[in-house]
Amino acid sequence: MLLSLILSPLIGAILIFFINRSNFKLIRNLSLIWSLLIFNFSVYFLLMFDPIITKFQFVERLEWLNFSNNHFILGIDGVSLLLILLTTLLTPICLILSWSLKNPFLIKEYTIIFLVLESILIGVFSSLDLLIFYLLFEAVLIPMYFLIGIFGSRERKIRASYLLFLYTLLSSIIMFIAILFLYSKFGTTNYLLLFTTKLDPFAEKLCWLAFFSSFAVKMPLIPFHIWLPEAHCEAPTGGSVILAGILLKLGGYGFLRYSLILFPEASAYFTPLIFILSIFGVIYASISTLQQVDLKKIIAYSSVGHMGLVTIGIFSSNIQGILGAIFLMLGHGITSSALFLAIGLLYERYSTRVIKYYGGLASTMPIFATFFVIFNLANIGLPITSNFIGEFFVLVGCFSINSWVALMAGSGMVLGAGYSLWLVNRILFGNVKRYSITVFRDLTRKEFALFCPLVFLTFFLGIYPDPTINLIKASWFA
Repeated sequence: MLLSLILSPLIGAILIFFINRSNFKLIRNLSLIWSLLIFNFSVYFLLMFDPIITKFQFVERLEWLNFSNNHFILGIDGVSLLLILLTTLLTPICLILSWSLKNPFLIKEYTIIFLVLESILIGVFSSLDLLIFYLLFEAVLIPMYFLIGIFGSRERKIRASYLLFLYTLLSSIIMFIAILFLYSKFGTTNYLLLFTTKLDPFAEKLCWLAFFSSFAVKMPLIPFHIWLPEAHCEAPTGGSVILAGILLKLGGYGFLRYSLILFPEASAYFTPLIFILSIFGVIYASISTLQQVDLKKIIAYSSVGHMGLVTIGIFSSNIQGILGAIFLMLGHGITSSALFLAIGLLYERYSTRVIKYYGGLASTMPIFATFFVIFNLANIGLPITSNFIGEFFVLVGCFSINSWVALMAGSGMVLGAGYSLWLVNRILFGNVKRYSITVFRDLTRKEFALFCPLVFLTFFLGIYPDPTINLIKASWFA
């Protein structure tokens, strides 16, 4: 069943490959229907998932590299399931955005890239073998490289795609060396077996650093973040949505699944380093955001700050901190995706992302303004929104082990509220800039429908978080 979910997007990509590119109406309709079927398939796993069982569920073992004692092992727990659901939810939204491509004959390539990327991401969250995880973890770079390089919005798109590819590839090679070391030491890369092994302290610290080099770039933590603002600015709207919503979560997922579990003593040893980098990232990102004039860069730096809070929660190593980190990853995946979607819709209309050209949109685009305010308030952790639950638990968990770290992280959140409200004020209120934008058009029915599931999840997770919390607790704290 789990392998079928992974292969389903690939089957859709193969079907679309054999359709003539001139028949773009068939391509977009088929891709949307197929992606919605995949989402419904992933919901089936949610319905069949038993939160009482603390072990991995839907486990599958396939023969692969038998001579090396390695097998293709799949399985999910509550955290994996939630991230898979988020992936299958955001993919149809990204595919609908292809309908507004300036060159409709490129819809075929765009659709294939996203379906392949969806398949790889589901595989990453389902893999229980370190070698398979590494291969899929790196394979994510290939569709993202082409997505930014081909469909990027500005002249620096080639540079941005190279930055993304080289930063993440070079850092992950070090992790690959550590995986080879673990294989030479224990004769397997099976996560379920490695979980029961133990390294000597020095080797464990070296392996932790090797995994850290890859996950820190993927999140990204300061100072490994240089590629992120460039990638967001040059990526198409769909690329920014999937990058902020899912790809940034790969680093946090790696820290949770591998660094914290396989190298617990090294994780405790390096916790002060993580706290320093995370606090610096939260404050630095917030201050940098205040200086930006590009709308996408503002949300990109905001993501850096939120990922700093996630790592603080993860390495708090207590129930509240880890629960908050996972919840914040989900909440950020929804709200940041919605914000990039909103900015992309503005760019499609007015061909600019420079803040000074906007103003007074609350009077000319009231529906858009309503959604924009909601997601900005969710982004700063307003109560009854998803981010509030995550940030609250992160600060509670952090405060229980180091009150100064919690205080510094809280100050960064105050700065985040400042730049988010300032952004809302500059775009939505004040005088309408008619000298730069002469024609105003509010959201269409299609665009309104794109925001609706994201709004629903933002409030549902914030008002009624118990089912999600129970799903996480059953997997991590039983």
